[in-house]
Amino acid sequence: MKRWLGKTEVVLGNHSDRLNAINIFPVADGDTGTNLYLTARAAVAAVAGTASDAVETGNDVGAVLSRAGQAAMEQARGNSGTLFAVFLCAAAEPLSGKARLSAPLLATALNRAQIRAWSALSEPVSGTMLSVLEAAAHAAQAADSSQNGDDSNHALGVALDAVVEAAFQAVVRTEDELAPLQAAHVVDAGGVGMLLVLDCLRSAVLGEELQDELLDGLHGYQLQDPHIHQQMPADDGVEVMCTISLSPLDAAVLRQRLDEMGDSVIMSQVGTTGHHPDDDESTAEASYRWRVHVHVPDPAPAVALIRSLGEPTEIAVSQLALPREYEDGSRDFEDGSRDFEATQTAEPNSIPGQSRHEY
Repeated sequence: MKRWLGKTEVVLGNHSDRLNAINIFPVADGDTGTNLYLTARAAVAAVAGTASDAVETGNDVGAVLSRAGQAAMEQARGNSGTLFAVFLCAAAEPLSGKARLSAPLLATALNRAQIRAWSALSEPVSGTMLSVLEAAAHAAQAADSSQNGDDSNHALGVALDAVVEAAFQAVVRTEDELAPLQAAHVVDAGGVGMLLVLDCLRSAVLGEELQDELLDGLHGYQLQDPHIHQQMPADDGVEVMCTISLSPLDAAVLRQRLDEMGDSVIMSQVGTTGHHPDDDESTAEASYRWRVHVHVPDPAPAVALIRSLGEPTEIAVSQLALPREYEDGSRDFEDGSRDFEATQTAEPNSIPGQSRHEY
């Protein structure tokens, strides 16, 4: 798990520029690569801990992945980063208490992850990383069935090969599934990111190199191709994200109200906060931590709504409009601020900063 996550961080960092270049859906804000990389970096940091942490998780692959997923969820960036965190958290559940990955477990984990990812979005759309994850899950199930539940390393390798091939085919199909992608003649950036994540898993498990040739024929993904997102009209809205503890009822209310205010609503459970009713408080409801994401024209009503239901943490508001970049790497934003911070990847490539306002 650690080898996979570490490889994922490096690969997403190295591919962030091209992922950003073709990021035009749901908004052309050119940050899918950056968001995936930063979310993966949070996951890696969470499992790169001390010897005491290793004792706590032991050889439990589910425990390691769960810890990574929780950290990724708390620090998820954007649509793609949030869905990647959902994927990690959900995939960890069937692996709990297991000392190794197998083809049957891979099939169960990917199926759990794709169901959770689709349900996290208020309005899930085909032709995105959701479709890629769904295709991968179906391929894992088919491979496992054809091998009659064989839990050998060989069977796992066969399943992983099938998963990556299915993910690649799903990425190719995204161009025809979404009108904006078809018009721009590019594949979905989030879908490519998920393909890279799955190929990193295959590489880490089998000890083989990444299949770079998978990316050769993807439309818009060659180094010489232009940054498609820069040709798209700017979005004047903002992205609001936070973590908050809510009862299931309040969470449903928040999702419904956010759906009315904006779009790209994602709500996914982070964990339980021990708020269970006792004998004297029989009407109390269990409370759960939620990661909340929404695109809205104005952040104030959304922030006020969230605060009316609980005490959010890590509220961050980011401009969706494209910033103007300078030769020194700094950027201007619509609010008049200028961001001089550049985040470095695990390799020499640099990732531009984002305009984020903490509340």
